Amino acid sequence: MDGLRQRFERFLEQRNLATEALGALEAKTGVDKRYLAAGAATLLSLYLLFGHGASLLCNLIGFAYPAYASIKAIESPSKDDDTVWLTYWVVYGLFGLAEFFSDLLLSWFPFYYVGKCAFLLFCMVPGPWNGAHMLYHRVIRPLFMKHHEAVDSIISDLSGRALDVAAGITRDSACSQGEGCLSLRSLSVCLSPGSPCPTHLHSCLLSS
Repeated sequence: MDGLRQRFERFLEQRNLATEALGALEAKTGVDKRYLAAGAATLLSLYLLFGHGASLLCNLIGFAYPAYASIKAIESPSKDDDTVWLTYWVVYGLFGLAEFFSDLLLSWFPFYYVGKCAFLLFCMVPGPWNGAHMLYHRVIRPLFMKHHEAVDSIISDLSGRALDVAAGITRDSACSQGEGCLSLRSLSVCLSPGSPCPTHLHSCLLSS
C-alpha cells in the first residue's frame, strides 16, 4: 500500500497535462492536489459504474490524452518520448483487437469499464512502472522476436500474390479498351490465315 502511495505522489510531482490541471485547481481552491486527484478518481469510478456513456468516456480517456501527448512527442526534438507513445499505441491496438471479441461478454460485468479505464491509465502513466512498457517488454516483444520472420514471409507472399492479381486486372482492362479486342469476331479474324490482325489486338494476344 505504501508503494502505491509513493508512486501516486511521484506521479503528481511530474509535469504533464493532468498534473498541471491539478496544480491550477490547487492554486484556485487551496485544496491539496492529492485530495483533488483522489476525488476525481472516485467521481470517475462512480460515473463509469452508474453513468450513461461509460464506454465512450472510457475510450476518450484511452485515446484523447495519448493522442495529444503523441503529437507533442512528434514535434519535440527528443526521440525517447516517441518510443514511449509508440509502445502505448501497440498495446492499445492489441487490447482493442482482444476487446473486439470479448466486449459483448465482458461489458455485462458491473466493474468492466472501471477496470478497462484503470488498465488504460496504467498503460499511459509515466515512469518505470508504465504498464505499456511492462507489457511490451515482457509479453509482446518476446513473441514478436520469436515469430516475426514467419509473419514477414507470409506478408511478402501475400503482397506478391496481390501484385500478380493487380497486374492481371490491369492487363485485361488494357485489352478490353481496344476495338473488339476481346470479342469473338476479332479473335476469329486475327486467327484466320492471311487475315490482317490489328496492332492493339496482336499485342493483346501476345500478353494473354
